[in-house]
Amino acid sequence: MVSISQKDSLLSGKEHESTQSWLAALAATFAPAEVEVIRQACELAEPLYAGQVELTGTPLMRHALGAASILADMNMDYETVAATVLHAVPEYLGDWAETLETRFGSNVKMLVEGISRMEQIQQFSEMPSHGKKDKDEAAQQIESLRKMLLAMVQDIRVVLIKLAERTQTLRCLSGADEDQQKLIARETHSIFAPLANRLGVWQLKWELEDLSVRYLEPELYKKVAKLLDERRVDREQYIADVVSRLKQALSAAGVPAEVTGRPKHIYSIINKMKRKQVEFGELYDVRAVRILVDDSLADGSSVDGIRACYTALGLVHELWPPIESEFDDYIAHPKSNNYRSLHTAVIGPRGLALEVQIRTREMHQHSELGVAAHWRYKEGRKTDTGFDEKIAWLRQILEWKEELAGKGELQEQFKNELFHDQVYVLTPQGKVIDLPKGATPVDFAYSLHTDLGHRTRGAKVDGSIVPLNYKLQNGQRVEILTVKQGTPSRDWINPSLGFLQSSSARAKVRAWFRSQNYDESVTQGRGQLDRELHRLGITSINQEKLAQRMHFNKLDDLLAAIGRNEITLHRIAVAIQEELPTKVIELAKPKAFRPPAERTTKADITVGGVNNLMTRLAKCCNPVQGDAIVGYVTRDRGITIHREDCAFMLHLTESRRDRILTAQWGE
Repeated sequence: MVSISQKDSLLSGKEHESTQSWLAALAATFAPAEVEVIRQACELAEPLYAGQVELTGTPLMRHALGAASILADMNMDYETVAATVLHAVPEYLGDWAETLETRFGSNVKMLVEGISRMEQIQQFSEMPSHGKKDKDEAAQQIESLRKMLLAMVQDIRVVLIKLAERTQTLRCLSGADEDQQKLIARETHSIFAPLANRLGVWQLKWELEDLSVRYLEPELYKKVAKLLDERRVDREQYIADVVSRLKQALSAAGVPAEVTGRPKHIYSIINKMKRKQVEFGELYDVRAVRILVDDSLADGSSVDGIRACYTALGLVHELWPPIESEFDDYIAHPKSNNYRSLHTAVIGPRGLALEVQIRTREMHQHSELGVAAHWRYKEGRKTDTGFDEKIAWLRQILEWKEELAGKGELQEQFKNELFHDQVYVLTPQGKVIDLPKGATPVDFAYSLHTDLGHRTRGAKVDGSIVPLNYKLQNGQRVEILTVKQGTPSRDWINPSLGFLQSSSARAKVRAWFRSQNYDESVTQGRGQLDRELHRLGITSINQEKLAQRMHFNKLDDLLAAIGRNEITLHRIAVAIQEELPTKVIELAKPKAFRPPAERTTKADITVGGVNNLMTRLAKCCNPVQGDAIVGYVTRDRGITIHREDCAFMLHLTESRRDRILTAQWGE
């Protein structure tokens, strides 16, 4: 049965029962000094794990060695393999951190610590989903869990260890009870398989997906597996004939390449059958081959692998007619995880559909093992700055969503934000809350509910009391201590005290204080509006309509906004003139807009050290000789002179502040 594609592992089934034989097998991959470090890890772990079993019934030591074998097969470094063996040590050793750092160094200790931190995410991965709202909430929670998981890791190897450990669990999952099988399969399908997909670790991605669907949809899985198995002999002969013809054509064209049959994974078959609503026999890519083009020759000289890929594509299309709309060029347009390859489907021999993938060996290394492979593939070569930047980018991913693309491939879309701008914390119930970096418990409280924020008086982080301006860290559990009736403190909106980082929380606090001084603001605003009406010579206007024109529900809200200096007198004057009949505007114009020559002359004021500029005095603040003044460059009336404390100047947006000039009164 071709249900799961697995490479021959260093430890599989009941082979290599003893730790010693497993260590001996590592000698082909690692240097003696590196094997010795892994041996010491086994010597520390083995007595601690003795008698302990996984929920699958597998002995814990066998589970650890199995996960470590997966990473050794992926050519990961010895520190990663050692940390995988030691991943459960914190559960059984009190002074584990000190012990690991002393015996194995800070890198191994840091990796084990990272695995332990990631473990806490698993207990929050299940949420009820009884209705549409619950399902939406569950999807949002899982999305937040993924974000928090990535935000918590400081070394991408931690994620690879966790993926390998989960793969090993799934391989032995038949030993668990049915409820545990479904729980682990759902968690794998929603969190860990998409994570492997994001990192481009396809070797683990396919296995995680296939094994999870095996327990989530057992009947459909068995049906597809049986169909694959029943036609296996015929399909293998067909692929052998296709491979032979392709090798001959490539050799004749002078294109050095390797041609192999490509295993088709059950999850992708089931996914495509559902999405396209077709039966198994109607799929184009059940029969598939892969062409790996050489990017270097036997003598070490390099060749243009990309050009060779397109040459091979042309040869394929010469042999068999392509199927329209079944071509994808991921070399010219790589996927978001930098996956590159050419995909085409053709009508092959006997009129049967055949999928062909074409890529260079380096592209194949990346597509199979992603980040892990590229580290090893580039080993011994010059520093790959672009790839180093990609590693940093992987740690900065904020959010991804999986969508079905037109060709049926899973695609991810990302927001253009970085991890270092966000922090992910947990409520006491396990809900993930994302906040700006540097957020405090007060930010956390306001993100949950405005009233909770107002009543906040203290906070606990991971069970310990912390000050309200404590900076929260990824993965911490936050509990807010409140009073029954409470109000925010003015200190919270003082930037220098660091109580609030979130702009939305600050806005909620300011809104509360504004509401407390509402009556006073209305009175002040009424006085300012009356003075403006008098200045413009307006004796009659419907102020309620004026408020509606300025997008306020009632007049008092407009007056309060004026009293709080949230609306400039200039805006009020414009709105008044728009509200008045034309004839009234004409009567008001002489008084409202007197010619600049009547107020000042070009020689009266020096702007930016230069006199004789076209200036006029602003009517919103009416500056007089002796007032501290500034100039403001208008679009079509020269430079307007305002008092420095003019409300219009104080409330200028940042984009307009570069139009302010220094100004002084002349002699």
